Amino acid sequence: MARELDKSLLNHHKEKHFTAGEIVRDIIIGVSDGLTVPFALAAGLSGANASSAVILTAGVAEVAAGAISMGLGGYLAAKSEADHYMRELKREQEEIIAVPDTEAAEVAEILSEYGIQPHEYTPVVNALRKNPKAWLDFMMKFELGLEKPDPKRALQSALTIAIAYTVGGLVPLFPYIFIPTAKKAVAASVMLTLMALLIFGYAKGHFTGNKPFRSALQTAFIGAVASAAAFGMAKAVQG
Repeated sequence: MARELDKSLLNHHKEKHFTAGEIVRDIIIGVSDGLTVPFALAAGLSGANASSAVILTAGVAEVAAGAISMGLGGYLAAKSEADHYMRELKREQEEIIAVPDTEAAEVAEILSEYGIQPHEYTPVVNALRKNPKAWLDFMMKFELGLEKPDPKRALQSALTIAIAYTVGGLVPLFPYIFIPTAKKAVAASVMLTLMALLIFGYAKGHFTGNKPFRSALQTAFIGAVASAAAFGMAKAVQG
């Protein structure tokens, strides 16, 4: 005889799972590109002996264009994901109506993969057949591996990436606001940006479950290589 589960236990147990993965992903995309691209641009222009005013103007223009471009990319990606979900939802709904026995067999197959025996999953299959909405939801999640996207996800992703890119992009440009000499400003920009990359890399590692210190060093290294390459290319072209 099966033992009835006590659902009241859920009130006494709170699971601590991190559920803001999509937002964190958008922030990582925005900040990482925002710190690296304007940093490399400013370093490259400094290598070409441009003035701080010119570097600042070009940097702000790049940050604005980059934020719009990155935000639009995030919007289109999230919108495509939502459109894909709706297409698959409609297709699965039609299949449940057209070939219910085949879809029921698919439910049985999915459950059997978890080690559930026929005499155990048969009542579940029959219960789902009586509830088409739950049946459709089950198939979307367990057959296709698709979760229903948030209707606000596209706009939220666009804004998050754009704001994160802007915040990250302004960091390497700050020294050029206060230091008129580009050679001195680039040195301050390098120090400030590398510090920001280390902090960002550490935070990224913490939230993504990777080793924070290793993530910090990797992020700073990538930023340093990008800026050094831009600076060197500018010097080579100028020479």
